[in-house]
Amino acid sequence: MAATETRNDSAETVVQIRRCACVVKGGRRFSFAALVVTGDGNGRVGYGYGKAVEVPLAVEKATKASNRAQRNVPLVDTTIPHQVMGSFRASRILLLPARPGTGVIAGACVRSVLESAGITDILTKSFGSTNPLNLVKATFDALSQLRTKEEIARLRGVSL
Repeated sequence: MAATETRNDSAETVVQIRRCACVVKGGRRFSFAALVVTGDGNGRVGYGYGKAVEVPLAVEKATKASNRAQRNVPLVDTTIPHQVMGSFRASRILLLPARPGTGVIAGACVRSVLESAGITDILTKSFGSTNPLNLVKATFDALSQLRTKEEIARLRGVSL
């Protein structure tokens, strides 16, 4: 289900392709929706959702949206700075930092986001809905809550 392609030093991963049917007088008219995650493997990652009549067009639209929506993720070596919980609708995701050599312990949807961001050692647990779109959005919610020690010190006005 997940395909990876490299373009301009960024990895593109197709997380899901959905087929929708519109019932008309002559039968069914199909359209496709694609969920794509892109990242440079060095702390920048984004996701996009595109819909079109053909699969390649939907993937292309989603990739453009994903490249536009990229954001930075703070990394500490190969993992995240601290434990964090993200949620979107009925999906919740717990991200735990792990020691080097652990690998990415995650489901397919969450794994694509984390690997695209360049995280190689992390533990995850998902709760609630396993809808891929909701899981990807919950993962981005969790990643947006991450802060480095330096960032927190600057916000508090304290020196380390």
